Amino acid sequence: MNSFDPASAGMPEIARRAAEAKARLERVSATATSADGAVTVTVNTAGALQELAFGPSADEQPRTRLAQAVLAAARRAQIDAAQQLTGIMAPVIGERSEAMEFLKEQIPAPEAPAEEPRRKPPSDDDFDTSILRRGH
Repeated sequence: MNSFDPASAGMPEIARRAAEAKARLERVSATATSADGAVTVTVNTAGALQELAFGPSADEQPRTRLAQAVLAAARRAQIDAAQQLTGIMAPVIGERSEAMEFLKEQIPAPEAPAEEPRRKPPSDDDFDTSILRRGH
């Protein structure tokens, strides 16, 4: 009677790769800064905001512009974190597997241009409602 031997099926290698991936995932974060240095955000693997810092030029910007800069920097950091995630997971789940394709589909495409200059001077009353319609 033949019995299944996990060692001969490569299970220890898979377990080793999974443990290594888990350890790497715990350390993943991504940071993005706005072009003018007003905003710096750091997110974790899931894209959740971990840190938010404002540079000196943030004091000179209207709140709506600052909010847009935070959102744009967060999106860039989230994309970076997601790309790090796929790099870590590829050896575990396979570069061309269905699971990897699903994971890659979850990464949002970068919006272009990221932080487009405004054509008119913004004011505190100026509120871009398109931010709310994006659903992010």
